[in-house]
Amino acid sequence: MIKSIEATGRTEDDAIANALRELGMSRDDVSVMVLERAKSGFFGFGASPAKIKVTWEEPDPEPVPEPKPAPRPTAKPAAPKAPAKPAAPKAAPKPAPAEHERKPSTPATPEDVEKVSAFLDGLFERMGVEAKADAVIDQETGTICVELSGERVGALIGRRGETLDAIQHLTNYVLNSGSDERTRVNIDAENYRAKRADALTGLARKTAARVVRYRRNQTLEPMNAYERHVIHTALQDFEGVTTYSTGTEPNRRVVVAYDPETAPKDAYQPRRDDRPRRDDRRDSRPPRRSGSGYSSRPAYPSAPQAPEKPPVDKTVREWN
Repeated sequence: MIKSIEATGRTEDDAIANALRELGMSRDDVSVMVLERAKSGFFGFGASPAKIKVTWEEPDPEPVPEPKPAPRPTAKPAAPKAPAKPAAPKAAPKPAPAEHERKPSTPATPEDVEKVSAFLDGLFERMGVEAKADAVIDQETGTICVELSGERVGALIGRRGETLDAIQHLTNYVLNSGSDERTRVNIDAENYRAKRADALTGLARKTAARVVRYRRNQTLEPMNAYERHVIHTALQDFEGVTTYSTGTEPNRRVVVAYDPETAPKDAYQPRRDDRPRRDDRRDSRPPRRSGSGYSSRPAYPSAPQAPEKPPVDKTVREWN
C-alpha cells in the first residue's frame, strides 16, 4: 500500500526534515517529490516556502475472516420482564490514528538475527543455490547487515541487483510481519551496494554537467527507492540542477532538471549546431580581388633564374 503526505519548510531540506520528523522514518524509506520550490522574494516581499510530497510503502493489512452467523435459538416461553436498569454512559471512541503515523525503526535483537539467518538458509536451499548468510547487528543504527558469500553469488544479485533487492524485501517482510515494531535488514553480496552507488554517483554527475551545458532536462532509467536516493544525494549540492522523481513503481524515474537560479553565470551556452556556420567558413578564406575571379592568395616563391649567356659575336669572319 502506497501512502503519501505533503510538508512545507523554508527550504527543500527543511521541508524534508519536517516530513521525516512527523513520520518517524529515515530518508532511505521514502521518495520525495518537490511540488513548489522556495522563493526568497524581493526584500522579503513575495516569499513563499518550499512544498514537497513524501511517498512511502506499507504492507497491505491481512484480511480479517468474516464471523459466521450464530444459530438461531429455539423459541422459549417469555419470562416476566425485569425492571430496566439505567444504561451506563458509553466511553468516548478513541480517535483513529492518522494514516501516516508509523513507529520508527527499532534496534535488532539476537533473536531477530537468528530468525533472518534461518529464513535465508531455507530460501537458498529451495532455490538450489549454495550460499552462506553472515548476519550481524550494526551497533550505530541497530540494523541487521547480511553479507552473502558462496560460489554462485552472482545469481543472487541478478540484473542490476533486482534479485538481491527482492531477497531483501522478502526478508524484511518476514521479520516484521505481525509485529508493531519495525527492524531494518540490509543484504549485500560481493560489495555490490557500494560499487553500484559509485557507478550511480558518476552517472548522476555526468548527466548534471550535460544538463547545465545544454540547459535541457534529462530523465534517467527506472530505479528503485535506494538507487533514486543515491542520485538525489549526489546532486543535492550540484549548482544549476535540481532532481525529482516521477512515475509509479516499478517504472519510477529520476528527472535531472535545469535550475537557472543556481546555475553559474559563466556556464557554456551552445549554439543550435556546434558545426561552424557558413559565414565562419567564408571568413576563413582570403579576400577576393575586385573585378577579378582570382583570389589574392600569396604567390609561391619563383624558381631561381639561369645565368645570362654572353652575347654572340655576329661579325663576319674573314677566311685566310
